[in-house]
Amino acid sequence: MQKVEFKNRNWNVAGHLHLPENFDDAQKYPAIVCVHPGSSVKEQTAGLYANQLAKNGFIALTFDASFQGESGGEPRFLEDPATRVEDIRCAIDFLTTLTFIDHDRIGALGVCAGGGYAANASISEKRIKAIATVVGSNPSRAFREANPMEVLKAVAQQRTAEANGNESLINNWIPDSADEAKQGGLEEMDLLEAIDYYRTPRGQHPNSCNKLLFTSMSNLIMFDAFHLAEYFLTQPLLVIVGDKVGGFGSYRDGFDLYNKAASTDKKIHVVKGASHYDLYDRPEATREALEHIVPFFNEHL
Repeated sequence: MQKVEFKNRNWNVAGHLHLPENFDDAQKYPAIVCVHPGSSVKEQTAGLYANQLAKNGFIALTFDASFQGESGGEPRFLEDPATRVEDIRCAIDFLTTLTFIDHDRIGALGVCAGGGYAANASISEKRIKAIATVVGSNPSRAFREANPMEVLKAVAQQRTAEANGNESLINNWIPDSADEAKQGGLEEMDLLEAIDYYRTPRGQHPNSCNKLLFTSMSNLIMFDAFHLAEYFLTQPLLVIVGDKVGGFGSYRDGFDLYNKAASTDKKIHVVKGASHYDLYDRPEATREALEHIVPFFNEHL
């Protein structure tokens, strides 16, 4: 694995380039951009899939979203869907500068919200030749279903306050512990599993600090990751979901993307007995996902 950097506008995006064994820079390799979930960083689940793809002969690029992790950009902890999609475009720009990448064999893989962002990029970014999502979600859908008008009003008030000298409001993505969640009456399966992944040694990383700039919420609510997919998402598509359905909605979103995409070569695979977060890192679930992902990219890249 190599540490790399590439530009998005005037800041650096920090990445890891996962290389196959016996890598030879005189050869041409297929490459896959691996996009992490919201609140995540490149070392977590996106890195797990990238590592396995590299073991199967692909070059895989992971990176921290702009404004987050080791990447640059201000304000910090901003989750801006348009910029996250632009990060993917910039990642592809970077790959095309590498002499050992076959420009005609670039794909994308996204996990959770990263799946939604990868799908959105693929709608208009035709350098992406094939796309796979793992528990891919439309990031806006859940936010739009939870008092969006009240949130938009609160964002408006916060922006006014900040324009007049108040400090930025930084919230947590999720509670910091299961006890904190339960004390607040929050015991939904996906939320508790998110805490178990992100806030315990299972998947915790110091750069994934559970911070979200509150004014991001208006962007998240208004962004439809699958907009115009029925017209322009024409690339081969593989959707992976788990059948233990939780409140985050990736099962529903996966079928929504599959049904909506214009692609004539599309598949959906349901991992039996797997939850959303099982497909982040649990060996049995991720192994089954990869048993479909690797042949898919071998066929189309």
